[in-house]
Amino acid sequence: MTFSQRMRASIKVLAIVLSVAMPVALAATAADARIGGGGSSGSRGSRTFSAPPSTPTAPNAARPFERSMTQPSSPGMSGPAAAANAGRGGFFNRPGLLGGLAAGFLGAGLFGMLFGGGLFGGLGGLSSIIGLVLQVGLIVIVVRLLMAWWQRRNAPATAYAGGPSQFDAPPQPQPDQIKGFGFGFGANAPPLKIVPDDYEAFERLLGDIQAAWSRQDLPALHRLATPEMVSYFAKDLAENDKRGVVNEVSAVKLLQGDLAEAWREGDNDYASVAMRFSLIDKTTERATGRVVDNSDRPVEVTEVWTFLRERGGNWTLSAIQQV
Repeated sequence: MTFSQRMRASIKVLAIVLSVAMPVALAATAADARIGGGGSSGSRGSRTFSAPPSTPTAPNAARPFERSMTQPSSPGMSGPAAAANAGRGGFFNRPGLLGGLAAGFLGAGLFGMLFGGGLFGGLGGLSSIIGLVLQVGLIVIVVRLLMAWWQRRNAPATAYAGGPSQFDAPPQPQPDQIKGFGFGFGANAPPLKIVPDDYEAFERLLGDIQAAWSRQDLPALHRLATPEMVSYFAKDLAENDKRGVVNEVSAVKLLQGDLAEAWREGDNDYASVAMRFSLIDKTTERATGRVVDNSDRPVEVTEVWTFLRERGGNWTLSAIQQV
């Protein structure tokens, strides 16, 4: 194969890789702006390290928490001292073959790039920027596939159990099916009874929390979310302020939602709810008002929000997970 033929083949492969990688990169950029930073943060009591059951709204397994103050060895929130453990759930910290394989694979690729060999021998001798970008793209895709496989492998069986969904409003609705609030009752019968007023509260919190975030109103967020979640919001707002930008979320509209699970722990009630909603997510420069990220077009987001209610109190946001 001549040099020009190798070059054309490399460009063709690169185009395929970029066609896959670019939408992912753009989606990640958009997701990073809104409340929660497009990640999974918070606590679900004793079920923090178990994936919420799947629902028609969120059929895929929810991502593990990247930020949590709950320790694996003890249920419930364990206080700020546990924050140091929040990063231990990372993919490259997984024990055994999978974590070592991913870390070694990425390390070998980067080492090869730095010293000229490349992950695959420099794509047949080419030491060009095309080969570098291609190798990075391939590493990202392989690592993402491994991460998805690991999450599916470690999701509890309950996440996929249950009979046919009742979300689509069958001719004879079940007693627990909720209509009128954008929510439907999924296939997972909860030990804790969730009533129409609860669904109204969940939908109201979805909008109120987004509005308080856009106003950078920490006192309001303290009324709407747990201290743990507010600590993450405060950190993210401080990061935006350091960058000199403001993120505003508007036109929040619940499109579809259903209950994943609800349970009681002592004096606390928990409800994990899958929600698909649309919003306008815009980031502007604080000084000039110039738009630096996203636009005025609505985007759709699917997340699992977990709500906490102390006995006799109101629901507050306890966790956000991406799916």
